Amino acid sequence: MQLDRRHDHDPYGWCIAIALGFLALALWRIGVPTRYYFDEVHYVPAALKLLKMIPANREHPMFAKEVLAASIHFLGDRPFAWRIPSVMLGTLGLFAFSRSVWHASKNGWATVAAMILLATNFMWFIQSRIAMLDMTMASLAMVALWQFGAALDAGSPGRARVRLMLAGLCMGLSIGAKWTSVPVMIVPGLTFLVLRLRESGWRIVGRSGAGPMPGISLAEAALWLGLFPLAVYWLTYLPAMFYDRKPVLPFDFIGQHLKMLKLQDSVTKAHPYRSVWYQWVTDWRPIWYLFENVDGARRGIIMLGNPLTLLAGLPAVFWALWAALRHRRYDALYFAVLYLLCIGMWVHNTKPVQFFYHYLLAASFLMAVLALALEQVARRKGRWRWLGAGTVAASVALFVLFYPIIAGYPLPYLKAYNFWMWSPTWR
Repeated sequence: MQLDRRHDHDPYGWCIAIALGFLALALWRIGVPTRYYFDEVHYVPAALKLLKMIPANREHPMFAKEVLAASIHFLGDRPFAWRIPSVMLGTLGLFAFSRSVWHASKNGWATVAAMILLATNFMWFIQSRIAMLDMTMASLAMVALWQFGAALDAGSPGRARVRLMLAGLCMGLSIGAKWTSVPVMIVPGLTFLVLRLRESGWRIVGRSGAGPMPGISLAEAALWLGLFPLAVYWLTYLPAMFYDRKPVLPFDFIGQHLKMLKLQDSVTKAHPYRSVWYQWVTDWRPIWYLFENVDGARRGIIMLGNPLTLLAGLPAVFWALWAALRHRRYDALYFAVLYLLCIGMWVHNTKPVQFFYHYLLAASFLMAVLALALEQVARRKGRWRWLGAGTVAASVALFVLFYPIIAGYPLPYLKAYNFWMWSPTWR
């Protein structure tokens, strides 16, 4: 891939092993709590209504609710069926993330490190165990980036074309789950354009043999990375076009989205857990998804980021920008741009009520930037080289330490949660 800096052995086997380990841990006690918690109270009932073709939760796109409805249809209306889509997609997204890091960097150490950092950044694990829209969106965004990176590495027009088609499909489905991934989904097309400019100059509309994917013209790339995802996205609304009451009109694309925006902006009531972007990046304002007696024990689930890696990732972003300018390290820049685009959307977003879980996708790309920075430290000779592997190990240790309060494990006594309240803003 044209973004790479070095060529290591592909740690494909390690990535599969880590993904399977994550899957096993995410599945453990997935049925607890046995009732809805946090935003499951919105999305599970919406999926049940979708099965009856009754409109519900119309401020959000359709695809994640369609996945949830399909799971309930085949597995029954029970906690396992509500949450298994997030578990499976979370595992797929974690693996896809590692593949994306590999194709961008060709760095085996950073690929494995990034995957471990994401698996233990708390947020990815928590969202992989709850029936919300976010993991469908985030996972498919990761698969789209993986397929785009694989297309750049494909080696033949035919294989590249198939990968681009898969990337476009997942782009459309990701946005069809939740609009949060929109900034990310413009990156593949822009990356193709930038690489084309770098190789062909301003004669970018020339023969299809030029550019980052020989045999793929600029027009074809625009089709698979632009028009095709848009068509897939609109097709996710197909069930809503058959509602008995207030169906979505097939040719009212703009009108439908104006209605959805109006519904989203109508939620203005103050919420105790509302927060804004600068509170996310500093891990300042998490959300208690659950804290009560349920299933025979006092349980807590706090949507919190790993305090080590979320904060350590911030200087890594500045390093990535500096390394790109000084050493042309475009792999780290790629993920830093993805991170900044995700944050930038919320800096300028006018949505009245925002929450920490909106940081999920940005925080994921931050783990890739941090891994690439730590790899740079680990390769240096000197007394600080331990910091690379040491930070990854510390991330795992913190995950183990916080596991009871992010997985709803029974707490031994009422105020046991104070052990994990390292900041008064986490309460």
